[in-house]
Amino acid sequence: MKYDLITILGPTASGKTPLAAALASRLGTEIISGDSRQVYRRMDLGTGKDLVDYVVDGHPVPYHLIDIVEPGTKYNVFEYQRDFLQAYQEITAKGKLPILCGGTGMYIESVLKGYRLLPVPENPELRASLEGKSLDELTTILEGYKKLHNQTDVDTAKRAIRAIEIEEYYQQQPPEYREFPSLKSVIIGVDIDRDLRREKITRRLKQRLQEGMVDEVKALLAEGIAPEDLIYYGLEYKFLTQHAIGELTFDEMFLQLETAIHQFAKRQMTWFRGMERRGFKIHWLDATLPMEEKINHIINILNTEN
Repeated sequence: MKYDLITILGPTASGKTPLAAALASRLGTEIISGDSRQVYRRMDLGTGKDLVDYVVDGHPVPYHLIDIVEPGTKYNVFEYQRDFLQAYQEITAKGKLPILCGGTGMYIESVLKGYRLLPVPENPELRASLEGKSLDELTTILEGYKKLHNQTDVDTAKRAIRAIEIEEYYQQQPPEYREFPSLKSVIIGVDIDRDLRREKITRRLKQRLQEGMVDEVKALLAEGIAPEDLIYYGLEYKFLTQHAIGELTFDEMFLQLETAIHQFAKRQMTWFRGMERRGFKIHWLDATLPMEEKINHIINILNTEN
């Protein structure tokens, strides 16, 4: 096989997971998730796990790096690299070609480029100096750093402060390089029309709310998870928590969350286009093509590319 890995990426609601599952079923292989929120247990509807997508023709497709840590913890890209590598080695030991599938650009790119990362300790003095600044102010500070950071996930002040903390650490203390394999991956991007994407996002949000997404957040709060820890995760958990604790009405929550998800999908696409500028070749497939046609196209790429 010419490749070590197949990567399937795309914005939220593009249909990348059903595609990855169908391909994995055809190839008899397993999927490694590249999603920064689906690692959390019991955070199902809000992270869009859609585990039913991993069942193809009645047969489950094995997946990795979903439901691996407890809510309230701060999982990061360093831990993701470690866990990805373990899953990757487990799959390849079986003689299978792993499929990486997700929408978190930094996680995906950290694997494809083999960034060498170190765990970053908290910096109380830096945090104190940033306290009280708005998200816009923090984003401006973050943009002043030259190192790569996944700004698609920086949608709360707390996350932005953590991002600045990471960048500052690397600036002051260059990381010692640790071994990470150089992986040759064919990269498939699922390209979905903007209007169709927006329509699917809105429809999916309404469906998940009907399925109990608010109750999911209330159950996490009832476990004793602090509201600020859920808000830290951004997007669904930010606005649903604000609604659950009485800061937003249902209608306010819906409108603000819908807008935030649309903006998030746009930032995801900006990241993926940036990957192309950074030298990655992405084969874009039209999301509306029949599944069989998409699968055959990917297999053709696998068989013909150098």
